Amino acid sequence: MTADDRWILAIDLGNGGPKVGVVDARGEIREVSFRPVSVQIGLDGSATQDADEWWTALQEAAIEAMGAASTAPDGLAAIAITGQWGSTVPVDESGRPVGEVLLWADTRGGRYSREVIGGPFTVQGFAPDKVLRWVRRTGGAPTPSGADPTGHSLVLQRELADTYAQARYLLEPVDYLGMRFTGRAAATPASMILSWITDNRVGREPRYDLDLVRRARRDPGRLPPLLPTGSALGEVTREVAQALGIPAGVPVIAGIPDLHAAVIGSGAIEPYETHVSISTTAWIGARVPFKRTDVLHSIASVPGLDADHPIVANNHETGGAALRWLLEQVLPGSTYEDLVARAESAPPGCEGVIFTPWLNGERSPVEDKDLRASFVNVSLRTDQAALIRAVMEGVAFNARWLFDAYEKFLRRAVPSVRIIGGGAQSDLWCQMHAYALGRPVARPAQPRDAQLRGVAMWALVCLGELTLAEAGRRTPVTDVFTPEGPDAAVYAELYAEYRRLYGQLKGIHHRLNRRISLPGRTMT
Repeated sequence: MTADDRWILAIDLGNGGPKVGVVDARGEIREVSFRPVSVQIGLDGSATQDADEWWTALQEAAIEAMGAASTAPDGLAAIAITGQWGSTVPVDESGRPVGEVLLWADTRGGRYSREVIGGPFTVQGFAPDKVLRWVRRTGGAPTPSGADPTGHSLVLQRELADTYAQARYLLEPVDYLGMRFTGRAAATPASMILSWITDNRVGREPRYDLDLVRRARRDPGRLPPLLPTGSALGEVTREVAQALGIPAGVPVIAGIPDLHAAVIGSGAIEPYETHVSISTTAWIGARVPFKRTDVLHSIASVPGLDADHPIVANNHETGGAALRWLLEQVLPGSTYEDLVARAESAPPGCEGVIFTPWLNGERSPVEDKDLRASFVNVSLRTDQAALIRAVMEGVAFNARWLFDAYEKFLRRAVPSVRIIGGGAQSDLWCQMHAYALGRPVARPAQPRDAQLRGVAMWALVCLGELTLAEAGRRTPVTDVFTPEGPDAAVYAELYAEYRRLYGQLKGIHHRLNRRISLPGRTMT
């Protein structure tokens, strides 16, 4: 068998469901299959999914992708896993779920998390004397909103005691999938980032910090054993191999967050080379040679792909999901292609209509779960095309808001960026980002599936067949969008107004979402 015949089964467990790709050893994505999954959003702050539904959907997608690609089973080199992070899957000894997944957006644990990280005097919910201890060792700290594994664990202990009692482990999604494939419970510093209980100082051996585990009120016995990032987790079990029609004994690489896979899949692999993602959520990331934290803007360099280069982490709670919301809730019956085509017919700047894409609050560059989305300056002239374009422009302006804080965090200017994610399939959205950021925006091939390519090439790095630099070079750039053009002045003027909106609107959002009782929901 030649190198060209070898392939990787790459899995990206997104918020909308699992994507499974067949990626050959050269980095070419030969086939992709996707299965949607449901999500339950409650007025009490709950946001949950069903991990068994994930697993069923993943198997269906994998069988479909492998069949469409006409793969030779004996060419399968590895199974590679990436996906969402900051969610919690309670499982039993065998890795089967014993309760619902608490998603990264689940805020029920906020009042308990504030006991851990808050105090009489706080800055954005953090007590300085407490947060400094966490930041020095890990680079971050549990969020006062409760939307992370610390908050989830506390909700399970305080409100979902039956589920907690049945849970042998509380796993991140990628580690849950790894256990389903291999039967082995394990995590890595990369997968455990948002728990903030690993010693993340550069040069330290991977380990849990038991003092922080205690302060987070986590049970050490329910934490999975910790492996170095880049480890082979084990071999696929015979049962799973038979279900998928693949050979038993194929190596499974320990899972990594989609942020890490995006670094490789974007091709922006050298230190400070930056990628922007427009996925369900959105972020701006790069490998950097330092450990640093900006608590006020929720930006940190976190455990990366190697020991010497952490990755800058931050997050917009709503990226491409803003367009999905418009599609599903406002303009049902359309397609994404329809929306983008209609947006192109509206004038740049939408005659001054601005959309703030804070549909689920915000995390970076401000931690504010009470923010909500708004259309500003709508008139009788505002039509559907303008509303669609305003949503897309609002996501780009929000990226610029984060980009300004990101450059200050790096302490250097970023000359250009690469753009990935489902939103990057749109020429219009890419051009909006070039105008909004004021930087050239380079789009790699198959941007929607960048994480699939990235995690597949990561598997070959872990198997010793590629270096990180070589893996990054397997992503070609197909298009470049420049910030110079007839609409640059329009976007500069509109962004200046956009930047004022947070200060002007946050008080209204806080009052509406904290102090007003609505039918079916009591806010405190």
